[in-house]
Amino acid sequence: MAPRANWKGFLKVGELVCPVALYTAASTSERISFHMLNRRTGHRLHREFVDSETGKVVEREDQVKGYEAGENDYIVLDAEEVASAVPESDKTMDIAAFIACGEIDDLYFDKPYYLAPSDRHGQEAFTLIREGMKARNVAALAETVLFRRVRTLIIRPHGEGLVATTLNYDYEVRSADKAFADIPAIKLKGEMLELAEHIIGTKSGSFDPKAFDDRYDAALAEVVKAKIEGRKIKPVRPKAEGKVVDLMEALRQSAGKDAKPKKSASAKKAAPARKPAASRRKAG
Repeated sequence: MAPRANWKGFLKVGELVCPVALYTAASTSERISFHMLNRRTGHRLHREFVDSETGKVVEREDQVKGYEAGENDYIVLDAEEVASAVPESDKTMDIAAFIACGEIDDLYFDKPYYLAPSDRHGQEAFTLIREGMKARNVAALAETVLFRRVRTLIIRPHGEGLVATTLNYDYEVRSADKAFADIPAIKLKGEMLELAEHIIGTKSGSFDPKAFDDRYDAALAEVVKAKIEGRKIKPVRPKAEGKVVDLMEALRQSAGKDAKPKKSASAKKAAPARKPAASRRKAG
């Protein structure tokens, strides 16, 4: 059974147009989910909106949206007024420019979708766009209305189709300045840096998504299974913190049983470094 399209429209490059459809590429629907129940009756609970002053339940027809202009001061907007802000859609995903594939910082990536031709009449034009992008090793920047909002997407070749990823707006991506503000400028050299490089080299590998498990979801599944079978559920005990060790000693142990890489000529001539600060090593 073919997946259900999230959106159908037209991919447009200049005068070249082809009908396309968007399909969900990543979803959390397979994760274990719970319903809230009444412990005493076992009945399922449902949410209600309650007036913060009267404590009474407000029915759906009396619920309106409000923008907080000040403390306890709200500007009320009815459904028609909110709908007036929704942009008109001509269902066209218009490509504005082609850019280098690595030009956009991953911080701007939001949600990926598979982009495929929606009928056989557009397959030739779709293939032409895809193969042209592959040949030039470029991605496309496009704009369209998705789910009531104007969204910018980056489109890239992916196998026999394309992947269209919605992008965060600039105001949505926070600056790293505050997060990194307290990181001091420390200059590393000599054996310490060589050991770190050696450890990184021994850990070189490649990404295989199948090698990474959602351990929390798997643990939840085991808890549910144990509950169904009437088995006792063992509580998880937090691991004890590791002892404080010398940073250089921790590096040597990580590199393999006190192994010391050969010092370079520049490292031999360098002045002895101060004793490194202590570091906390995780247990396990």
